[in-house]
Amino acid sequence: MLEIIQSGGWMMVPIILTSVLAFGISVERFWTLRSEQIAPPDLLARVWGWMKDKKLDSDRIRELQDSSPLGRVLAAGLVNSRHGRQIMKESIEEVASHEIHEMERFLSALGTIAAVAPLMGLLGTVIGMISVFSEIMIQGTGQAAVLAGGISEALVTTAAGLIIAIPALICYRTLQRRVDEIVVFMEQEAIKLVDVLHGDREVVDNTVDKAKASKK
Repeated sequence: MLEIIQSGGWMMVPIILTSVLAFGISVERFWTLRSEQIAPPDLLARVWGWMKDKKLDSDRIRELQDSSPLGRVLAAGLVNSRHGRQIMKESIEEVASHEIHEMERFLSALGTIAAVAPLMGLLGTVIGMISVFSEIMIQGTGQAAVLAGGISEALVTTAAGLIIAIPALICYRTLQRRVDEIVVFMEQEAIKLVDVLHGDREVVDNTVDKAKASKK
């Protein structure tokens, strides 16, 4: 393996560095963007239970803010609910935009790596072929070992760039899809909260029952 890397020439250095970066970003984002951690599915039901039992005080709201990104979005709406529907929605949108930005952290870098890695491999290919033709001009076509070395450098960097780009692109698309799904769920939960507090929707009894069950 080391010999293959060495045969790729100096372009293998940035290619390897980008592979390490892509791996680190992918692991960190997959661990961070867990749905149950970002937007617990039973969180709104717990809020309904607090509201019905008249336990929704400042301590509960602080607990909600510290629980998850969805909790911070819902807490922003609850704090501003007395100011009217529009102000409540605006406060939710402000907090949600910040949380979405946090969820999308490093994803653009991962997408950039997926796009740039093949280009770095192509650059290594070009450098390798330039080396081959330079040796041909100097020594002619009789030095097979020299020609093979230049061609090997070209092929190794191309393969390395693609090996990095393909998994990086898959991870980028998967993570972006996960963020989109979480954002849609958070939006739906926030809309339910706004509608209930301003009389456009009623809390379903079994939702409250689920909240009680989650507390037990």
